[in-house]
Amino acid sequence: MFQELGPEARDLLGVVAFFPQGVDEKNLDWLFPTIPGRKKIFDKFYVLSLTYRSDGFITMLAPLRDHLRPKDPKSSPLLCTTKDHYFDRLSVRPDPDGPKFGETRWIMLEDVNVEHLLDVFTTIDANSHNVWDACSSFFYYLYSHKPRLTVLGPRIEELPDDHPNKPLCLVRLSRLFGGVGNYAEEKRILTHALELWRGRGDEGRIAQTLRDLSSANRMLDLHKEGIQCAEELLKIFERLGDTQQQTWCLNRLAWLLYGDKQLDAAQEAASRAIDLFPEKGEESQVSDCHRVLGDIYGSKGEIEKAIHHYETALEIASSFGWDNRLSLVHCSLARLFYDQGRLNDANAHIERAKPHAVNHPFSLAYAMDLQAQVWYKQHRFEEAKYEALRAVNGFEKLGSTERVESTRGLLQQIEAAMNKGKSPEIVLLPTRIDSLFSAQGTK
Repeated sequence: MFQELGPEARDLLGVVAFFPQGVDEKNLDWLFPTIPGRKKIFDKFYVLSLTYRSDGFITMLAPLRDHLRPKDPKSSPLLCTTKDHYFDRLSVRPDPDGPKFGETRWIMLEDVNVEHLLDVFTTIDANSHNVWDACSSFFYYLYSHKPRLTVLGPRIEELPDDHPNKPLCLVRLSRLFGGVGNYAEEKRILTHALELWRGRGDEGRIAQTLRDLSSANRMLDLHKEGIQCAEELLKIFERLGDTQQQTWCLNRLAWLLYGDKQLDAAQEAASRAIDLFPEKGEESQVSDCHRVLGDIYGSKGEIEKAIHHYETALEIASSFGWDNRLSLVHCSLARLFYDQGRLNDANAHIERAKPHAVNHPFSLAYAMDLQAQVWYKQHRFEEAKYEALRAVNGFEKLGSTERVESTRGLLQQIEAAMNKGKSPEIVLLPTRIDSLFSAQGTK
């Protein structure tokens, strides 16, 4: 029966065996377009117990996988063709503001397969620029849809500094560390990438790296260093006459000045940015500017103005369906109301934030952390403890060490209050939510 399946059957099994998840049943036409009768062949594999179906994937038991996996992946023409199909698919840039952003979410289901594919081919085909381009794109996809750390990080850092793909791979890798809250590691990698770009004299890439470095510095409370990066970046775009990027820099500068408690200067920068933005095409940045103005006015005690800017940010984000931005603004409103002692209002906005954060693990864990703080203040200790534990679990999965430690500190306060039967006064823990002022992928 197996021989009747044709000469491609053995190679198909080899591809299934190669991938840790197997192959997605919905992708058979996309992965194997040149093999006729492919669906019938896979049905026969199932009858012969060579494969089985699991969560929409066609896979096989470990002993069979070990036996059928190609010993030399480059010697399998079908596997190499499959690799090329994946690389072509990775070449589509996930633009969070574009109409096809949802189509790039496929990586959320197949990230383990792609990571394994790259782990193998960056080892056995290390001189191929195509492989490293795909690796860089994979980091971009992860950051856009499923921020997490990857086994490919050390492979990138081991590349010689003169490797043509190294600096861009470093920049993309750094974003994954930032995406899980490890800002110190993000800054370290970005500093190395900036040095490489300066050595190559690539002003455009220097600007890109300065942009990310300014954000990393802000999250480390190194606001003055971040301001220096943003001001250098602004000068580059002023010299190039790029008004669009100047407005983006003013947006970033506003966040940094706000973090440095230069509220009037931050307000001026954000207002200038809004005035410079075109009426259409930069709505995401306009939304972010209104959110930082909300934070600024909230810090000044001008609550009504703060709420107005938050609501404007919500209106823009809602019209485009930007879930992560919606989650962030609701959390900012919750923080504002928490500071005002309006705990029920704070809870209401946290509950509205969570559904929008479902596909953004860091934002979801942050919302849980914030809700635990509110419930702690309301003496709802059992609920606060449960939510804090969920937040710790979420941050641990992301490898966000800083946030894990912070939330565990809150958990200790909750447990101490439970033991004493009362709640000591607390100050809202550092939010770090302003690091997520741009939607996934807009860094």
